[in-house]
Amino acid sequence: MQEKVIEARGLTKVYDGNPAVRGIDFDVYKGECFGFLGPNGAGKSTTMRMIYGFTPITEGHLSVLGTTVTQNTRHIKYQMGVVPQEDNLDEDLNVLKNLSVYARYFDIPSKLALQRAQEQLEFWQLWERRESRIRELSGGMKRRLLIGRAMLNRPQLLILDEPTTGLDPQARHLVWQKLRQLRDEGTTMMLTTHYMDEAAQLCDRLVIMNEGKILAEGAPGDLIKKHLPPQVLEIRGKDADLDSLQAQLAGDNVLAEKVGDILYVYSDNADALRQKFDLGCCQEVMYRLSSLEDVFLRLTGRALVE
Repeated sequence: MQEKVIEARGLTKVYDGNPAVRGIDFDVYKGECFGFLGPNGAGKSTTMRMIYGFTPITEGHLSVLGTTVTQNTRHIKYQMGVVPQEDNLDEDLNVLKNLSVYARYFDIPSKLALQRAQEQLEFWQLWERRESRIRELSGGMKRRLLIGRAMLNRPQLLILDEPTTGLDPQARHLVWQKLRQLRDEGTTMMLTTHYMDEAAQLCDRLVIMNEGKILAEGAPGDLIKKHLPPQVLEIRGKDADLDSLQAQLAGDNVLAEKVGDILYVYSDNADALRQKFDLGCCQEVMYRLSSLEDVFLRLTGRALVE
């Protein structure tokens, strides 16, 4: 039987009468990477803050690492590493000092703190920058340093709040590679991200949230199979042409959604559809496989959420 690291039942958070999280249930198991996806205001960040003890719960049950969060928050925090969305590194200290000073919060002896700091800097390819000031680092280096800092206390649970926001593709892929290595070594991780490819790359399971509720839960591939046909045609053209084509497709019980000047057509056999309907009137037709982003947009909608 898998060991639960987090158990939530009816978890609720209300701010001034406004519910941010509405009675959600989920479990996170040891050694997995569990993701939270959702538009802005979905409740995922509030959920994360309740898990690492920054925000008290309003109702429900939440246990982390075998302890109810209302009983011993200090004990939970001691066994956890948190990578915040914002950069909160100390610019008055160099790279190595940032880690050695942070280790004091966990009562790690100085000699051991330096040893672990070196391990993390080498793991994240930052050892050669150990004497550098924070302002001298690139965005990718800062994110890697934040994750390395969170690993100093050898946490049983690593919380990652949008760990690669603002990074270039090379830096993102390096972070993904290192996080997969940590997961393979047994570190349990929780991840929030707006990058669907990041969730697909890293998460063993995930939930999609909207308006404080969980809409779907499962492995990325399973969610795609459950909610959408496997193939997509993206058809770009004039409104009248797309409206006509959408009406024809409706008669064939095909899922077709028009957004602006693009018609998204989901099908088990996109090639057959392409041959059956005259697409010569359209400006551009692109074929691809359904993705986690398609599922996300299908469940949460395509309207912009501020």
